[in-house]
Amino acid sequence: MLEKLTGIIERFEEIESQLTAVGDDYTTAIELSKERSELEPVVKLSLDYKETLEKIQETESLFELDDEEMRAMAETELESLRAKRDQLENKLKSMLVPKDPRDQRNVIMEIRAGTGGDEAGLFAADLFRMYSYYAERQNWKTEILSLHETGIGGLKEVSFMIKGKGAYSRLKFESGVHRVQRVPDTESQGRIHTSTITVAVLAEVDDVEIDIPESDISIDVYKSAGAGGQSVQKNSTAVRITHHPSGMVVACQDERSQLQNKMRAMSILKARLYEIEERKKHEEEAATRRSQVGSGERSEKIRTYNFPQNRVTDHRINLSSYNLNGVLDGDIDEFIDELTLVDESEKLALVEE
Repeated sequence: MLEKLTGIIERFEEIESQLTAVGDDYTTAIELSKERSELEPVVKLSLDYKETLEKIQETESLFELDDEEMRAMAETELESLRAKRDQLENKLKSMLVPKDPRDQRNVIMEIRAGTGGDEAGLFAADLFRMYSYYAERQNWKTEILSLHETGIGGLKEVSFMIKGKGAYSRLKFESGVHRVQRVPDTESQGRIHTSTITVAVLAEVDDVEIDIPESDISIDVYKSAGAGGQSVQKNSTAVRITHHPSGMVVACQDERSQLQNKMRAMSILKARLYEIEERKKHEEEAATRRSQVGSGERSEKIRTYNFPQNRVTDHRINLSSYNLNGVLDGDIDEFIDELTLVDESEKLALVEE
C-alpha cells in the first residue's frame, strides 16, 4: 500500500508542477485541476499516515534507553500512535478501493419473462412492481420505455428508466436470473411450479461516451399497438433500431412522437453496447476474483423467491429473508447492502495485495 501511496503523492506533485506551466490552455488546466482535487484528500491522509509511521519508529527506539520513566512514556505514546495508524490505514484502504464511475448514474432496467409460460409473465410483473416500489422508497423517478403485456396481467418484457442519484450503485447487483417457486392460481392439484425471469441493469450512457456510426444501424418505423393488437396511434410513431454488428434489436413505442421513441431506443442501445464493452474490460479481473457479485451474467441464478416457504434467497451471498411479501413491496435493502459489502471487501483485498 505504501508504494501505491507514494505513486499518488508523486502524481499529485507532478500535477501541481504542470498547473504552474499550463499557461492559457484552459481545457488542460480544468482536467488537471479536477484530477488534483480527486487526489488531494488521499495525499493529505497519506502524508499524515507516513508521518505517523515515522513517529512510531522513533518512539520504538526509546525502548533501547536505560530509562524506566522514558520507556513508560514511550509505551503510552506508542499506544496512541498505533491507534492513529490503524485508523488512518483503514480510511486510506477505503479511499483506494476502485470506484465504479457509473455509480451515480440513472439506470435502464430490462425485465423479461423466461421459462414458465404465463406464470413467468406474472412474476415479471411482480418484479417490475418490486423495483418500482423500491425506486419510490428512494424518491427516484420511474419512466416506462417499452412494455409488452401477456393479456392476463403479466409481462413478456418491460424496459424502464429509474432516475435518481446513486441509482446504478444500488441496483447494479440485480442483474441475472431470478427464480420463482409457487403454486399458480390455475394449478388445481397444488403443485409448485418453477419459473425464471431475467433482469438486466444498464447504466445510462452519455452521448459522448459511445459513438454508433449510422452505417451500423437501420431504423424502422411502424404503428404503435396496445394489448390485443389494437392500434393506439394512427401515425407510425413506434421505432425499431437494429444494430448490425451485434445483431441487437431495440424497439420503443410508448412515447407520443417518432422522435421521442427514436431517442429512447438509441439510449437503450447505447447503454447495452456500453455494458458489453465494460464487461469485456473486466473479464480478466472477473476470472481472477471468481465472484458472482456484480458480474451481471444473465445465465446465473442469483435469487430464488419461494412462496410456500415465504423465503427469498440470494445465492451469491447465501442470504435468506423470510419476509417475501416485504421484499416484493420493495424492501430489498438487506440484499443490496450485503452485496455491496461483499463487493467492497473483495476490492479491498486487491488493494491490500
